[in-house]
Amino acid sequence: MTKLSVNINKIATLRNSRGQDFPNVVKVAKDAQNFGAQGITIHPRPDERHIKYKDAFDLKSVVHTEYNIEGNPITKFVDMVLEIKPTQVTLVPDAENAITSNAGWDTVKHQSFLKEIISEFKNNKIRTSIFVDTNLKLIEGAKATGADRVELYTEYFASQYKLKNENAIKPYTEAAILANDIGLGVNAGHDLSLDNIKFFKNHIPNLLEVSIGHALIVESLYFGMENVIQMYLHRLK
Repeated sequence: MTKLSVNINKIATLRNSRGQDFPNVVKVAKDAQNFGAQGITIHPRPDERHIKYKDAFDLKSVVHTEYNIEGNPITKFVDMVLEIKPTQVTLVPDAENAITSNAGWDTVKHQSFLKEIISEFKNNKIRTSIFVDTNLKLIEGAKATGADRVELYTEYFASQYKLKNENAIKPYTEAAILANDIGLGVNAGHDLSLDNIKFFKNHIPNLLEVSIGHALIVESLYFGMENVIQMYLHRLK
C-alpha cells in the first residue's frame, strides 16, 4: 500500500494568520497520525511564512510514523535536518520568493552539489529524496547523486487531469518504471487530491509514498480531517 504523508504547512499558515498558537501544529500532527496518516511532512522556508524552524524541532518527539522534512538545502536547513534526523529529507529547489514549489531539480546541472549534500545526510542515516520532473535524464541524474528516492512533481498531471487529459499520466508512469529499474524509490506530491489520487496511484508502479497538504486541508473543511484521511487511505489501497 502507498503511504500517505500529511503535509501540515497549511495548518501553520492558519495559525500564523492570527499570531497565536491555534491551531497547534503539534496537536494536528498527533491527530493526523491517530486518524491513520502514515507520515507527517513539513516544508519550512527561509522566511518561515508557515512552518517555523521551531515547529520542526517540536514535532520531532511526536511524529511516531514517518517524519519527512522538505526544503532547499541552504545551510540553516541542512543544520536543522542533521540535528533532528527525520526519517526522510526531500530536497526541493525552491526560490526564496516562490509561493509554492514550482519545479524539480536539474539533477545533471546540480549533480555535484546534490551528491555532496546527500552524502552528508546518508552518513547520518537519513533517507534522501529529490523533487524532480519526469524527464528521464533527470531520473538517471538523481540516481547518480546517491539519493534513495525521487519525488515526482505532479502539478502538470493534476492540472491536465482536471481537463480530462488522462494521457498526462504517461510521463509519470515512464519515470516511475525507470526509477524502479535503476533502484530508486518513487514518491509523489503537489496538487494530488481525492479527485485524482486513485487514478494516479493505479498508473504508478511501486509508488511508495504521497505527500499531500493543500488539497487535504481544503477537503477537510468539508468532510473533516479524520474522514478525509480515511478516504485517501481507501483510494491508495
